[in-house]
Amino acid sequence: VQLQASGGGLVQAGGSLRLSCAASGRRFSSYDMGWFRQAPGKEREFVGAISWSAYTYYADSVKGRFTISRDNAKSTAYLQMISLKPEDTAVYYCAAKLAGYGSTYPSDYDYWGQGTLVTVSS
Repeated sequence: VQLQASGGGLVQAGGSLRLSCAASGRRFSSYDMGWFRQAPGKEREFVGAISWSAYTYYADSVKGRFTISRDNAKSTAYLQMISLKPEDTAVYYCAAKLAGYGSTYPSDYDYWGQGTLVTVSS
């Protein structure tokens, strides 16, 4: 499956953005979708994920501010971000793995998008 992330940009602290991850090539509904981010000089970290059945789970740092959803008809996953903070600044990646157990580890995801940059100014 091929993934294309989009929607990043520059936003002021307290603002919001919605990232999209468009998938192609395989049956989208068979995949769990994850969002990760990587800030300069830091390791890639888990943001949240949505299972094939639309069960969602999040990193503690984004709970209550970020929401993941999916539209299987459009083969697209979304990451809605509100109340953004400067520490949310990072390149955001979407990733996919075949439906199964939930995972917060990048190594468990088989397919990755190219990343989209989110910059939150203070």
